[in-house]
Amino acid sequence: MAAVEIRGFGDPEVLTPTERPVPVPAAGEVLIHVAAAGVNRPDVFQRKGGYAPPPGASDLPGLEVAGTVIAAGTGTTRWREGDEVCALLAGGGYAAYAVAPEGQCLPRPKVLSMIEAAAVPETFFTVWTNVFERGRLRAGESLLVHGASSGIGTTAIQLAVRWGATVFGTAGSADKCATCERLGAARCANYRDEDFVAVLREATGDRGVDVILDMVGGEYVARNLSLLAEDGRLVQIAVLQGSKATVDAALVMRRRLTFTGSTLRPRPVAEKARIAAALEAHVWPWLEAGEVRPQIFRTFPLARAADAHALMESSAHVGKIVLTV
Repeated sequence: MAAVEIRGFGDPEVLTPTERPVPVPAAGEVLIHVAAAGVNRPDVFQRKGGYAPPPGASDLPGLEVAGTVIAAGTGTTRWREGDEVCALLAGGGYAAYAVAPEGQCLPRPKVLSMIEAAAVPETFFTVWTNVFERGRLRAGESLLVHGASSGIGTTAIQLAVRWGATVFGTAGSADKCATCERLGAARCANYRDEDFVAVLREATGDRGVDVILDMVGGEYVARNLSLLAEDGRLVQIAVLQGSKATVDAALVMRRRLTFTGSTLRPRPVAEKARIAAALEAHVWPWLEAGEVRPQIFRTFPLARAADAHALMESSAHVGKIVLTV
């Protein structure tokens, strides 16, 4: 089968088209004929040598795909040959065929193309478990999303607005901020020329926000904590500016704050299946009704995965980048 592998860690050019054997589904897995695969920041980190696949996972990059089930391993109960699905993977998405645990597959929403469906799993799993489970966002509360124009950010805005929350964001240009506000954000601060803490203090009448979803880390941690309302929750999902920060523990105690975070890829299959079931119950009806939708910025053929990574690292995109197979 056609695939793209990482031949030595480094710049996008290390992503190399190749041929690999078609994988064989193990017990509880399905084999998917891939139509499209999402590109995500963790793929970039893996390419650079900073995010190794979990034990037993494919060394090929790619954490989400959409396609058609063509075979199933022993013990599978739900999916049959011909079913169209999107799936969360631990690796192996940059290929014409991929295997996925049965519980990490979800039916392709009928209103979404395969390209759109391939842009759903990684971001929707991440947002659901971090904003709504760890962050405990409730209707009527407020959410600040950093990196609001990213795939994660555009997903978080839509889901939180549909949930009944007031959403704020940060992004790196006026055009990106305008897109976030079009998707439902009440206010998006351009972090290049605005102090998001001051902007959000004003926007909330100095109350602060209830939940912050952050992928920046570093010096943002202290600023985020200072912006939280009483009983607020800061959820960390990446540390693009560094994993070290100074925290005012007295502030955390005084305002009863929660500082938490998570990663998705290393979680057990059963845990990912539980998240998938929650998404199908709560979010899939919104997707099927067209009330939320992944934002596709650009597609590339699989063999041009290096170009897709270069675009992602430029941060010029809004929403998702997808490889077509």
